[in-house]
Amino acid sequence: MEAWRTGIVTADAESIWIRGYDVRDLMAGHSFPDTIFLLHQGRLPDVNESKLLNAVLIGVSDHGAGAPSCAAARLVASGNRQSLSAAVAAGVLAIGDEHGGAGSACMELIGKVVERAAKERITITDASRCAVDEIWATHVRIPGLGHRVHTRDPRVEVLFKMADETGIAGNGITVMRALEEAASVAIKTLPINIDGALAAVLFDLGFPSAAGKLMFIVGRVAGLSAEVAEEYAREKPMRIRIPVQYDGVPPRSK
Repeated sequence: MEAWRTGIVTADAESIWIRGYDVRDLMAGHSFPDTIFLLHQGRLPDVNESKLLNAVLIGVSDHGAGAPSCAAARLVASGNRQSLSAAVAAGVLAIGDEHGGAGSACMELIGKVVERAAKERITITDASRCAVDEIWATHVRIPGLGHRVHTRDPRVEVLFKMADETGIAGNGITVMRALEEAASVAIKTLPINIDGALAAVLFDLGFPSAAGKLMFIVGRVAGLSAEVAEEYAREKPMRIRIPVQYDGVPPRSK
């Protein structure tokens, strides 16, 4: 059988190397965000890149037990007291296009806006207006905008301020701000959410679009582990019973 190929990690009887770096050196001298950056980009980040990725991971770590991923993890933990991994995995599986997964679509949108602006020789503002009009005409939600809870997502300002102050802010953040403004004029006030902020920052950090979902998963697993641990520690097994209202055919006579 042909051997698998990888450029990420290798090991022998005494050592482990991640992208060529001895894991012992990484453990002693670098942070977890540094290592995530290294794993995905093949190089260690500078101080500002590391701080920004760290902020992204903190920002997506949890959003309360009612968030779909956390609720799914706790539901499985309620009924399965034998498998931590199953409960955490259930939470990960709940991450999708409408919850935590919009970052990838948003990164793709940012890339298309930047490409369009360059190709048609128009401003990012104009390209963003065109994108909003085209997406809205299809009756599809604009990824990265709007939030069910927050009128202004508190995490966005922190990430964008850090990106501005460190000089990392680039086309990603410019596009998201332009999309938010265009949407407020063409549709209604739709504030940038964490998916949009995450997408903008990761775009400016040079990550591919898949990272929009992957980094959400990496950060959210921390919260899922805590939610599952609390469910096991504080709640009785099978305590979760979801209210259901039946509206089907009434009982039939024989």
